[in-house]
Amino acid sequence: MKRILSIYLFVFCAINSTYAQPDRWQQKIKYAINVNMNVSTNQFTGDEKIDYWNNSPDTLDRLFIHLYWNAFQPNSMMDVRSRELGKIQIAIGKDGAPVYDWDSRMKDRISKLQPDEVGYDSVLYLKINGVPQRLIYHETILEIKLSSPILPHSKTSLDAAFKAQVPLQIRRSGRDNKEGIRYSISQWYPKMVEYDYQGWNANPYIAREFYGVWGDYDVNITIDKTYMLAGTGTLQNANEVGFGYQSPETAGQQLPVVNHQSTLTWRFAAQNVHDFVWAADPTYTMLKQQIKNGPLIYVVFKNVDSLKSKWQALLDTAVICYPYMAKTYGPYPYKNYSFIQGGDGGMEYPMATLIRGPGLDGAIHEWTHSWYQGMMGTNESLYAWMDEGFTTYASTRTLAWARGKPAIVVFQNFYDDYLRLAKSPREEPLSTHADHFNTNIAYVIGSYDKGAVFLSQLGYIVGDSVLDKILLEYYHEWRFRHPNPNDFIRVAEKVSGMQLQWYKEYWINSVKTIDYALGNISDSEGKAAVTLKRIGYMPMPVDVLVTYKDGTQEMHYVPMNLMYGAKSSENRNIPFIIHPDWPWVNPEYVLLLNKSVGEIKEIEIDPSQRMADINRANNKITVPDVK
Repeated sequence: MKRILSIYLFVFCAINSTYAQPDRWQQKIKYAINVNMNVSTNQFTGDEKIDYWNNSPDTLDRLFIHLYWNAFQPNSMMDVRSRELGKIQIAIGKDGAPVYDWDSRMKDRISKLQPDEVGYDSVLYLKINGVPQRLIYHETILEIKLSSPILPHSKTSLDAAFKAQVPLQIRRSGRDNKEGIRYSISQWYPKMVEYDYQGWNANPYIAREFYGVWGDYDVNITIDKTYMLAGTGTLQNANEVGFGYQSPETAGQQLPVVNHQSTLTWRFAAQNVHDFVWAADPTYTMLKQQIKNGPLIYVVFKNVDSLKSKWQALLDTAVICYPYMAKTYGPYPYKNYSFIQGGDGGMEYPMATLIRGPGLDGAIHEWTHSWYQGMMGTNESLYAWMDEGFTTYASTRTLAWARGKPAIVVFQNFYDDYLRLAKSPREEPLSTHADHFNTNIAYVIGSYDKGAVFLSQLGYIVGDSVLDKILLEYYHEWRFRHPNPNDFIRVAEKVSGMQLQWYKEYWINSVKTIDYALGNISDSEGKAAVTLKRIGYMPMPVDVLVTYKDGTQEMHYVPMNLMYGAKSSENRNIPFIIHPDWPWVNPEYVLLLNKSVGEIKEIEIDPSQRMADINRANNKITVPDVK
């Protein structure tokens, strides 16, 4: 026994020394939630016990709690913000009509909700050690004035009771969506606001996304027995509830109805997650499959015969994609994952997603959020691009692999979207708080497209094979740690051996653009001198492919001086020639070749097109024959 224990400790220590995580404190939480849903009134009551560990060095004299559903009321901040953005004209349509900056899912729908259609979260009481605490409502944020402060490195237990009404489906959460799903229950319980090294993150719910405390959940949901549920976590009483969740040996058995009750209680548990979602519908059915060396996948959807084959294709695709995802981005750490029909499009949550239909691109995108939202848990209010952009890059790359397409070809849409925004007056720095972008379009294209280009272009800077090592090291070093942009850049620097802070500063904290061009070409003592021009304000290293008339090629690589390093050759079939650094202050650089101008057929800057150059027309020239 001692020998086994010694071996275990050795392996454990070896793993942790290989993938040592940074020492950054973070809060911890445990929820025990009981809910009774009334499907006639679309309301539920609940009680909640919260164990909260203040692992910070700070004394807390107040707490903050999210009450998201209070946003679904006329004249709420979410309602006003949506209507104000809808007044901004951003384009002219093909029919000549103006295009406005609406979120098409919301528009002015909240303003039209009737009393039985609005949403609300109401905390009936919150007690600590039996003492009621003072509650101050700020619409979607509840402030709790503590009767006694919570000391550093201490644990506190809170008891609360709450009542809620499920809003008509408008944004993410709600009832009776377009596909007829009765309940898509997300952002539904009184949820502790994250307190981190930057303080309280008490962001009102405007429409953007989330940030939460890592913790454990035990959730018991009592509902009409005809409803099937799916959600975060692992079902603890699968054999009791049935609906396809039961173990194989009991799957064919008729399950008894205890005391002929009209309700059934579903018991879910999840560990080390930062949120909990569930959905319920009496017409749900299920597909499931265990992935070898991976999670059990559930696909839960409305039982419509014409769509079953497409839901099956979704399941099959997930099974095919997982080994590639685990190898490229790191293994999925939980027992199961659920694709659940519901919501208003696609929205990720730990161990589950809500999706309207069986579209593969949307489904794999939401699943990939399990890595960059579910495991990393980055503060999306501050760094939406680190979740949405990284997820967009990774899911698109995964599906390109599954479909046998070159990734850079399918990434082109992201480059095109970014370039359109960069050439418009709408672009804002990605460091902008997600709620405070001036337009929806600037937020969406910036966070998704420019965020995805961030990684693709990083592959250009350090080499794609090095980028893969960065992504895996990022997973090992920062999962479950709430990384910020500098944390990612530090990983990239350690793995690549380059300095990369300049890349973050230009690409994330500014809207400066890249534009390189070819200038004069002349002979100097029988050797060609090629002038390269930096027209844009963002400096970059430059790949220059020279094709000679005899069919041979050379890749000439000019590092940018702030990198203090250079990438390696990415194609062994083409000679790779590293030139002296290009100082970022210099607008021009003379590239010296070993052959004369007369021997050159063509010169091209960035032939891989991974650099987001806003004007590629000046990147390539063909040298005419000289007679």
